[in-house]
Amino acid sequence: MKVIKAANYDELSRKAAQIIASVVWNNPRSVLGLATGSTPIGTYKELVRMNKEGDLDFSQVTTVNLDEYAGLDPANDQSYRYFMNDNLFNHINIDKNNTHVPNGLAADLAAEGARYDAFIDSLGGTDIQLLGIGHDGHIGFNEPDDVFYKATHEVKLDAMTIKANARFFASEEQVPRRAITMGMWAIMQSKKILLIASGDDKRDIVERSINGPVTPKVPASILQCHRDVTVIYTY
Repeated sequence: MKVIKAANYDELSRKAAQIIASVVWNNPRSVLGLATGSTPIGTYKELVRMNKEGDLDFSQVTTVNLDEYAGLDPANDQSYRYFMNDNLFNHINIDKNNTHVPNGLAADLAAEGARYDAFIDSLGGTDIQLLGIGHDGHIGFNEPDDVFYKATHEVKLDAMTIKANARFFASEEQVPRRAITMGMWAIMQSKKILLIASGDDKRDIVERSINGPVTPKVPASILQCHRDVTVIYTY
């Protein structure tokens, strides 16, 4: 595991974008695993800038996102499909047909999870998986539990996650209580993993994730078992 301390959020974003860009430069047909949340926004701005300046081509890239809220239409401005379009896809030369987010409106989320896993497998997995980290150590929406869940699955969101995500909604009551998330299998099968964390409030959970015991009580701790992980943090 490679751990990098950035001087500030802007440096974190530049370093993360450069790592993702290097994957695309090496393989123009890369499969990128992407994340939502406030931390990746700066990274996406850097990728947009590189694309606009002609330094990065997304025309042959495929993307798969980690998760989506259950019950939110993709047109809802709090959905993760909307977030990705608004922060990245609408501003780069990517084919929207090659951008994939789990279907939170699926009548059968278990079946949707199985479909999504099969699709990722058909791509040969991701070349790099971008991750943020929740205050409880969740990656994607894999919340603390007694086991690591392998497959893409429906999850009941932890109270801490609901409270943290309330800042994006008009009120905490409007935050969906369930989501569909990529499981640990697809995450850990990625050729490379990039975890980014910003803010002093993430200090403790980052330390526990990279230096503490591997336990499903701290979901991000499983990354210690991956062969190629880079952590960039600032706090």
